[in-house]
Amino acid sequence: MKTIGDRLPTFQLAAVGPDTRPDAIPQLSSEELKGRWTVLFFWPKDFTFVCPTEILAFDELYDEFADRDAVLLGASTDSDAVHIAWRRSREDLGKVRYAWLSDIQRALAEDLGVLNRDAGVANRATFIVDPDGVIRYVSVNDLDVGRNPSEVLRVLDALQTDELCPCNWQPGQDTLVVS
Repeated sequence: MKTIGDRLPTFQLAAVGPDTRPDAIPQLSSEELKGRWTVLFFWPKDFTFVCPTEILAFDELYDEFADRDAVLLGASTDSDAVHIAWRRSREDLGKVRYAWLSDIQRALAEDLGVLNRDAGVANRATFIVDPDGVIRYVSVNDLDVGRNPSEVLRVLDALQTDELCPCNWQPGQDTLVVS
């Protein structure tokens, strides 16, 4: 599995947004992320139960991530057609503002080491990647357990200080000074 200090693998994947039409599906390349912080999170499968709770929770913090100049991206091993169908099946998912990557060939999940071989889907994995394309945070949850997007935002804040941040540090609190 890719970990802290590794580079985000290169990719070009279909990126389904809130206004994506089936006849005009844009592609997103890892090259387009250079120079910006990126929060990339995988969910196992569309049309499931835990995944929409996470997708919606990340969307609730969309503006917070944008304020930190971070690109927020979701991904699963479902096709772009399935992403579009899921967005259209639920009004709340249809309004989600960030793109959902379609890793239908499982190449990115495989390259990152988060493909669950038994289930054949991506594990519930989160990566924070710095503007140089270096992975600075990784978290992987069991397929049955959702993650905490507020914690991902807190870690992004801490990483962006470029200082030592103590346990439970929150934005606005003092960082550690080594004397």
